[in-house]
Amino acid sequence: MPRVESTMNFRWLSAFFALLMGMAVLVSAQDAKPKDSDQAGADSTSGQQDKASDPLTRPLTTKQKKENAKALKQELGKTYKKWLDEDVRWIITDEERGAFKQLSNDEERDSFIEAFWQRRDPTPDTVENEFKEEHYRRMAYANEHFPAGIPGWKTDRGKMYIMYGPPDEIESHPSGGTYERPMDEGGGTTSTFPFEQWRYRYLEGIGQEVIIEFVDNCMCGDYHMTLDRSEKDALKYTPNGGLTMYEQLGMASKGDRFSHGGLEQLGSSPFNTDQQTKQFDRLSQFYNLQKAPTVKFKDLEEVVTHKISVNLMPFDVRADFVRVTGDTVLVPVTIQIKNRDVTFQNKDGVQRGTVNIFGRVTTLTGKIAQTFEDTVQVDVPAELLPKVAENSSVYWKALPLRPGRYRFDVVVKDVNGDRKGLWSRGVQVPEYADDKLSSSSLIVADLMEPVPAKNVGTGNFVLGTTKVRPRVASADGKPVVFKRNQKLNFWMQVYNLGVDDKTHKPSATVEYDVVNAATNKAVIHTIESTDQMGNIGDQVTLQKSLSAANLDPGIYRIQIKVDDKISKQTVDPTATFAVE
Repeated sequence: MPRVESTMNFRWLSAFFALLMGMAVLVSAQDAKPKDSDQAGADSTSGQQDKASDPLTRPLTTKQKKENAKALKQELGKTYKKWLDEDVRWIITDEERGAFKQLSNDEERDSFIEAFWQRRDPTPDTVENEFKEEHYRRMAYANEHFPAGIPGWKTDRGKMYIMYGPPDEIESHPSGGTYERPMDEGGGTTSTFPFEQWRYRYLEGIGQEVIIEFVDNCMCGDYHMTLDRSEKDALKYTPNGGLTMYEQLGMASKGDRFSHGGLEQLGSSPFNTDQQTKQFDRLSQFYNLQKAPTVKFKDLEEVVTHKISVNLMPFDVRADFVRVTGDTVLVPVTIQIKNRDVTFQNKDGVQRGTVNIFGRVTTLTGKIAQTFEDTVQVDVPAELLPKVAENSSVYWKALPLRPGRYRFDVVVKDVNGDRKGLWSRGVQVPEYADDKLSSSSLIVADLMEPVPAKNVGTGNFVLGTTKVRPRVASADGKPVVFKRNQKLNFWMQVYNLGVDDKTHKPSATVEYDVVNAATNKAVIHTIESTDQMGNIGDQVTLQKSLSAANLDPGIYRIQIKVDDKISKQTVDPTATFAVE
């Protein structure tokens, strides 16, 4: 019994102990559950607070979005303002500045800035813009060498350096001191403030032998540009100090410098008696030096810019297309002006006619792709003028362009007659695909001749190894006209001829047909093969000449048909001309 009781007690105690442990676990679990829940809630709240305090993940309110947009706009506005007021302050024209301020969005401003630099690019067919690079080089140089409590680009010396570049000669007196006046400043000896004289042999729009004087009369390094050459005289207001030659001889009084008025307070001298007369020249030069460099033929550019409709000066324009590379096309622009529409003036026994030409090529978005400007001048003896008046003058400019649609604007001005003419057209520059048989323009020329080896690819009317001067059809649709005593010339290039894998040569035939437009019958027919053309590749230049005397007066059509036997493709461009 005792043994049984002991066993039962042990079992009861074990069960009781297990019950207590279960209750303890239950209580512990119940206590832990809300605690964990509270902690999770606290952690969640903390996470939300951390997230809310993180500017990268915090959602923006409408007000904050507006403030950020406003700040961004202000920051961008500072960029454009800096470009206008600092980067190009000294070289942008008043017209350009006014136009820029009227732009309404950043896209227009970016396009304007791009066009601004392209307009001044001396080599628009290259990636580099030498003008822009030189401009910022000058800015850096001015900031390094001409600071005076303000950035160097803001100083007068910095301004002139940025606008006109380094002078041809500088006379520098950095410490001032004793100065022997030249006679045109009155002669004699005086003492000066620090000063510099910059001499330019020639400045476009300013003149020759331009001398700019800068004076540092505060002795603080701030050299300012001056109109009055006496401003550098440190003894100018000192009685009996720094007298001129006449003043030393008693032939003039120092007070006379201040009583005569005018721009300069120089002492009188036998070499500056015309001082009052020349002050207007100095004032004009000083004023012109402040202006931004302008386009050469500004009046003609205005005609293009504002699309002024003028047709008082008639002329004709032709654009041809010659492949250079896969993505570059040479566009020779030929401008033909009848001499009878040009005003000639007698100059030293010679009749001279002068025409200014300005051209601009723009994309459909208004981006300037090319500009050109030049002068055509014709000099003839007076007795030959009636005969020359029956002929025409031709101007030629080759423009490298990428394939695409462009707008061409050309303005011609008769200088002596003060008449202008405007020609505007949309022009499609073709794309020459590598796998398609194609050709350049078919040019009908009145002159076609080989050029010396040193001139290949350069000079007026030069296409490769040949000088080709096109005849230009009139705007009324009439064909180009040849006299019966003249020679007709035809020039064309063919691209992407198929090449045989075995012979490495093309195989094609070329047919030339001169067709009478009235009867639609061929009066001249010739055919040749590439086998007869020597060693050629996938490109060939076709050149043919014939005498107009072989044709009766009338209108004709020249057709050149190229049949590629390898690629099974053909091209057959045509051109019209007349014989009188």
